[in-house]
Amino acid sequence: MSGEASCPVLWNGQETCHDEQGREIACANSGQDAESRRGQGWPRPRFELRGDTAQDRLTGLVWSCDASPAVYPLSWREALDFVGELNRRAAFGFSDWRLPNRHELRSLLSHQTRRPALVEGHPFRNVFCGWYWSSTSAAINPAHAWYVDLDGGRMFYGGKDQSFMLWPVRGISTVLAFTGQRQCYGETGRTIACDGSGQDGEFRSGVPWPEPRFEVRGEAVLDRLTGLAWRRNTDLAGPILWSDALAQIADLNRTVNRQQWRLPNINELESLVDAGTSGPALPPGHPFTAVRDVYWSSTTSLYEPDWAWALYLDKGAVGVGQKRQARFHVWVISRNVSA
Repeated sequence: MSGEASCPVLWNGQETCHDEQGREIACANSGQDAESRRGQGWPRPRFELRGDTAQDRLTGLVWSCDASPAVYPLSWREALDFVGELNRRAAFGFSDWRLPNRHELRSLLSHQTRRPALVEGHPFRNVFCGWYWSSTSAAINPAHAWYVDLDGGRMFYGGKDQSFMLWPVRGISTVLAFTGQRQCYGETGRTIACDGSGQDGEFRSGVPWPEPRFEVRGEAVLDRLTGLAWRRNTDLAGPILWSDALAQIADLNRTVNRQQWRLPNINELESLVDAGTSGPALPPGHPFTAVRDVYWSSTTSLYEPDWAWALYLDKGAVGVGQKRQARFHVWVISRNVSA
């Protein structure tokens, strides 16, 4: 099953497969991310230098070559103010810099690398292997904001009074989706006016969501934003081991004729998140049933290959879980190419 996607999910860079011990294995018939390498592929070279900036030829966004222009960690408010100062002095030749939203910041990640988890051969300097602020507040607690770890690639949220790095971005992407955040929040979590805030809710950058976002087609649900089709019942077998998740999907496919399923990669899972909601972080009015807290992806963590990436859907966070622990659930996605 497929649909006309307005915003296809991007490839995440994973090229190798690993068992539950972390050992590299052949990808054929593994059901893992690197076997199919789903997602919009990366151009080569990925980045084009333009003075002291670099344009990402995949997303169209422009980043400062200096990945740490503030030098030191700042609070979230200080980070937003620092970007405002960059614009006042037309830093790097431009005055339309902003703090990236969570989709924009994650778009830089490669899940084949670590320390930093960036595309091999990237042109950036002063990359800090740690947390970077996004402009997106955490709906589960708006006194917190989302940040991304460039050491390994996790995305979580922390208090806006904490101090992390910032990396400014400019430009508009036609391949990254809107995050879903429509409001703006102060440091205490109070709703504030968006105008002039520099927050995700002010710019709402990214491809708008279609209306309606989802279309039910039997036991599957088509996401009209990404063109991906998900099983309407989101819990295949309860919390299970990562290897058992892959095996149970293979067994399921042997018992059906038309519908073929697979374990989604981490970018596909994250594409479902509405950053304006929590508990679960899915768009309001979604048609899914049996929604659980945490879901396995088919993507191995190259930071520690005996761990795999997972979506913490209650919050909207991207984290990891040890493959040998039966803690997470399985939400399958269609691998068919026609309805």
